Amino acid sequence: MSASAGGQFRYRAATAEGRFVEGVMRAPSRQSVVDGLRRQHLVPVEVDEATAGSGQVAVGRLGRRAAIVLWARNAATLLGAGVPLDRALAFTAQHAGHEGLAAAVREVRKSVQGGATLADALARQPGYFDPLFVVMVSAGESSGALDVVFAQLSQQLEEGAELGSQVRSTLLYPAIMAVVAAIGIGVLLGFVIPRFATVLADMGGQLPFSTRLLLATSHLVTRWWWLWLVLAGVGATAAARALRQPGVRRWWHATRLRLPLVGEVERKYSTARVARTFGLLIRSGVAALPALRIARASATNLVLREGIDHAVAAVAEGSALAPALAETLPPLAVQMMAVGEESGRLDDLCLRVADSYDGEVRRAMRTAVTLIEPALILTFGTLVGFIALAMLQAIYGIDLRSS
Repeated sequence: MSASAGGQFRYRAATAEGRFVEGVMRAPSRQSVVDGLRRQHLVPVEVDEATAGSGQVAVGRLGRRAAIVLWARNAATLLGAGVPLDRALAFTAQHAGHEGLAAAVREVRKSVQGGATLADALARQPGYFDPLFVVMVSAGESSGALDVVFAQLSQQLEEGAELGSQVRSTLLYPAIMAVVAAIGIGVLLGFVIPRFATVLADMGGQLPFSTRLLLATSHLVTRWWWLWLVLAGVGATAAARALRQPGVRRWWHATRLRLPLVGEVERKYSTARVARTFGLLIRSGVAALPALRIARASATNLVLREGIDHAVAAVAEGSALAPALAETLPPLAVQMMAVGEESGRLDDLCLRVADSYDGEVRRAMRTAVTLIEPALILTFGTLVGFIALAMLQAIYGIDLRSS
C-alpha cells in the first residue's frame, strides 16, 4: 500500500489489562483500522477520521438519544474486554458526546463508588435512563452478564431510533410539498389576486361566478388574516388543554385506533415496542410478570396500555400470557407468544414479533407516502387550476366587453 493511500484515523482502544491506548493510524477505511487493532489484541473503543492538517478528530455534539446509544455501546465494549466498571464509567463519561449525559454518568460513578449498585445509580438519573434500562442492567448485574445486557440495550435503542428516523424521513417530503404548495397559494390569494381585483374593479361589469368566489376568498385571507391566526391559536390551546383531561385523552387514543390506516400502523408500532421490550427483559432473566409490567410503558396508546394492565392482572391470577393479551395485541403476535410459551423460547419469538411488525410499519409508511403524494399533487393542482381558470374567465370577459 502506498503511503498516500487512505486517510488518517485517530483511535482509542483498550488492552486486555484494562488500560487505554490512543494513536493515529493511516488506513484505507475505518474497518481496516478496527481489524488492525484486533490483530494487535486491542479492543477498539473509538475510531474516527482525523481532521485534515490537524490530526484532531472531528467530534460533533450528539443528541441525547444518540449519546445514550453510544454510551451503552462503549460500555458493552469496555466491560466485554475486561475493563473494570469504575474505569469504564470514567472513560465513557469523558467521551459521552453530550454534556448532560456526561454529568449523569459522573454522578452514576460517584454513587457506585459510594457502594450503590449500578442499577440503583442509574435509577437516580431518570432523565437519561428509563425503567427498562435500569431493570435490564439490574438483571445483568445479577447474572454477571453486564456487557451482554449493555450490548442488547444499545441494539434496542439503535433499532428504535432507526425506525423513528425512517418514519420521519418518509413523511418529510410530503410535508415539505404541502408547506410549499400552501405558501404558494397563500401568496396568490394574498398578493396577486388583490392587485388583479383592482384592475377588474376599474373595468366594471358582471364578473363570472368563479372569479367572484376567488375574489371573496382572497378578501377573507387579506382582510381577516389576523382572525384566522387568533382562531388557530385558540383552537390549538383548547385542544391541548382538552387532551390533558384523562377522559378526552383516552377518547382520542381510542379514536386513533379506529382510523383505517393510522389505527393499524399505531397498533403494529406499539406491538413491536412492547414485544421487543418484553423479549429483551425475558432474555435478561426477568420473570414474565414484572417484564410485562415494564413493557407496558412501551405502548404509545393509552387503550393498549389498559389492555396490557388487564393482561398483567390475568397473568397474576394464573392465566397464560397469550390468552391474556388476545384482546390487545394482533393475532399473529398472540399466536407467536403462545408458541414461545409452549416451546420455552418466549424471548426469541417476542423479538421475532418485534422485527416482523417493525418491517410492517415501514412498509405501511411507504405505502402511505405513495398515496399521499399524488393526493397532494391532485389537491393543490386543482386549487391552482381553479385560480387560473377564474382569472382567465375574467380576462376573457374584459376582452369581450371591450370589443
